[in-house]
This record gives sequence, C-alpha cells and structure tokens, in this order.
Amino acid sequence: MSRQIYITENDFNKLNELLNDALIEGVQGDASFQVLESELKHANIVDGKMLPSNVVTMNSKILIDLNGYDEEVSLVYPNNADLIENKISVLSPIGTAILGYSEGDTINCDVPSGAMNIKIKNILYQPEAAGDYDS
Repeated sequence: MSRQIYITENDFNKLNELLNDALIEGVQGDASFQVLESELKHANIVDGKMLPSNVVTMNSKILIDLNGYDEEVSLVYPNNADLIENKISVLSPIGTAILGYSEGDTINCDVPSGAMNIKIKNILYQPEAAGDYDS
C-alpha cells in the first residue's frame, strides 16, 4: 500500500523538471530518481496557498526523530544540499521519504545502513505558510 502525500503545484513542477533533466543527462536510471518519480505519480497536487502548514514541502525546515535522535533538517533541491548545514536533498532516501508528510507522521525508510524510523515532530518553517509560494 502506498502512502498519500501532498505536494504543491510549484514543487511538483520543479521536481518534474529535475526528473526531466535527469532523463536528458542519462541518470534517470538512478534509484533515487526512480523513487522520486514514483512518489510524484501518486501525490495529491495542491495549490500552495491551500496546503496546511504542517506538511513538509521543499525548503521546509523540520524537526525529525531519526531512530530516537532529534535532528533539525531542511529539505532542499540537490544543488543546495549540504550535510554540514543539515540540508538534505530530496533525492536522498530520507528527503524523498519525508516529502509531503505531515507533523506526527512516522515513516519507515530504507537507507544504505539499513531501515530507519523517521517521525516528523515539528515543521519549524514551511515556505508556503510564510507566504513564499515560489521557493
């Protein structure tokens, strides 16, 4: 059973552009692109102004629990990823897993080191809630 996620129209368009660029560059066979593509096919696409403020969108800052450890992370596009600043790419297993989920949701995610439980504890910043619909 697949999970139901919510993605803003703007994020959907930008993420599809990312997938199209991958196709042109010949890297679309990479598992991270395939997982993201699958997520987008099943997503509910919504207007950013109508999205609840407790949903993880691109460029959101989130407090998550990773197997019992709290981490503040920002979900970003691949070119903005920086692990030192806890900016995780949407193409990473954790990034793809949290996209479109809401506060209180728990996700089981496969990462290179094994399975990981992720709980979305708090959305600290969501661009759409702050009135930024173009980030």
